Amino acid sequence: VMMSDITKDRAAHSLKKRGSMSSLSSHEFWQKELPRRTKDSLSTVSYMDEPSQRDDASHLTVQMENTYQLGPTKHFPVVAVNHILKDVLTNYLQEEEYEPELCRQMTKTVSEVIKARVKDLMIPRYKLIVLVHIGQLNSQSIHIGSRCLWDPKSDTFSSYIFRNSSLFALADVYAVYFE
Repeated sequence: VMMSDITKDRAAHSLKKRGSMSSLSSHEFWQKELPRRTKDSLSTVSYMDEPSQRDDASHLTVQMENTYQLGPTKHFPVVAVNHILKDVLTNYLQEEEYEPELCRQMTKTVSEVIKARVKDLMIPRYKLIVLVHIGQLNSQSIHIGSRCLWDPKSDTFSSYIFRNSSLFALADVYAVYFE
């Protein structure tokens, strides 16, 4: 009896699902290589794994109990973050001239540095959003606005504006408490 390749694949797939492995016998291998042979066989090896202690430990999921904590134990340190914003913007942009490509990269770099420095404060359960705007200082005005939906008791922000002779930078850090 000849089995088509599709039937063999289906049989192998269903046996794998049940905990069995199928493989081509040497006859099948030679049959595919040399079409004149007519013998066909399918070998099946069944197995059952005994759970060991190591396997049980790897499959366990850690379930944390509810803390029923509705507010932060430590509030977001706005003053410390303001100092970080001032320090980072001053160190990175003090001597820079406005160039669009450079400022595009500096925006990304400065925002990542600010985010890393604020995370180093290790304030638990706060999600951080860092926005940095850099633009040319050329006797024009700009209005930048933001809107957030948050709890004013626990959520807050920190902001700093930097200016030199050719550019301005605005950095905002929003801290949203994660319940």
